[in-house]
Amino acid sequence: MTDELFRRLSAKTRTVTITNATIITRDEHNISRANISSNALKVLYRLNSAGYQAYLVGGGVRDLLLGREPKDFDVATDAKPEEVKEVFRNCRLIGRRFRLAHVFFGRETIEVATFRSKNDAEGRDEHQSDQGMILRDNVYGTIEEDALRRDFSVNALYYGVEDFSIIDYAGGLQDLEMGRLRLLGSPEQRYREDPVRMLRAVRFASKLGFIIDHESESCIAELGHLLDEVPAARLFEEVLKLFMGGTALIAFEKLRHYDLFRVLFPETDEVLRFEEHNFPITFVNRGLENTDNRIADGKPVTPAFLFAVLLWEPVRLLAKELEEEDDLPPIEAMQEAGYEVLKEQLQCVSLPKRFSIPMREIWSLQCRFKRRSGKQAQCLASHPRFRAAYDFLLLRAEAGETDMALADWWTKYQEVDDGERIKMVNALRGSGRSQKRRKPRKKPPVNSGE
Repeated sequence: MTDELFRRLSAKTRTVTITNATIITRDEHNISRANISSNALKVLYRLNSAGYQAYLVGGGVRDLLLGREPKDFDVATDAKPEEVKEVFRNCRLIGRRFRLAHVFFGRETIEVATFRSKNDAEGRDEHQSDQGMILRDNVYGTIEEDALRRDFSVNALYYGVEDFSIIDYAGGLQDLEMGRLRLLGSPEQRYREDPVRMLRAVRFASKLGFIIDHESESCIAELGHLLDEVPAARLFEEVLKLFMGGTALIAFEKLRHYDLFRVLFPETDEVLRFEEHNFPITFVNRGLENTDNRIADGKPVTPAFLFAVLLWEPVRLLAKELEEEDDLPPIEAMQEAGYEVLKEQLQCVSLPKRFSIPMREIWSLQCRFKRRSGKQAQCLASHPRFRAAYDFLLLRAEAGETDMALADWWTKYQEVDDGERIKMVNALRGSGRSQKRRKPRKKPPVNSGE
């Protein structure tokens, strides 16, 4: 949101407080229906017409106020999930812990959630683990209760189409103005309820360029171990959100600052701690920066390449150890190292086989880039994972982990025609890496017949 808009909201405000909420009227904010999904508007209007309260809520409202384009639009309502399904034929109910309604419009899905309340005190123990993590939460409530149970104040803003106003129960608008991410309620209790909120704090702070409120950040490092209780599959999704949203490098730095990277990637973190000023940190930084640049340019990114970057250094070191101590050939050592590191990593953050297999191929192919004689270069260039492996080689060269001349050779090899490629391969015979001359074969002694 612009400074001018905030000045208008604070200086010219004609807002009124009703039942503990601050109401920001249509002429006092910058949200326009033109910037809202037409399908989300259909859901809001239809629920209102059916006699229910319905509001846009969460990141969609936050991003609209900040002048950003929302990734998706979520709706909160007092209608129960079954009642939402009665209103929309194109609806499916999902979830057990959080019962939600998904309304489908072709490729777009509008998520509709019923206002929720805090767990009843009497049944609290049945709904939470020993660490305080919420196991089940389907207790419905009012819009005010729903607002105060959300994670951050900036995600607790509601926009309605009945009068186009914004409802703020938690001071979220002021926090937006200050560029502050503030957890609602007791930070320690909220993190114990759902440890993933610590990762969300890092992600939102990175994405929005906000600072994390002191009270909200003070116990993160102390409670990071709670993430060990979160299913590895869920952490995989959170890692993708952290590193594939265009601010991977900033998120990485914040994760390390709060000692959360260690929980997600323990082997990599251990290596980085001991070699802070050498190759590994430079390589990871360049890899994440490359990911951010590709996203900014609208180019595709894949979890396989991302995880290959994040796990490369422990794999490289183990492969080197296997070569030296177990006398394994380079490719075999790399394959064995990849298997061992991945096995350990899956205990923390899962990685589906559709990503882990190409990731390990990227690693294995690194050993083949130096082998260019005969048809080896042509064979490698035709490998389906060659381009990803080549991009990985470039990162290694830029970080100083391998010879830049090797990367330059492969860059040129892709740019020239077949005839020139043959010349490039033949030219290697005359370089410093040329084969040793064969010693002349000794002639057998002449039989004198004596």
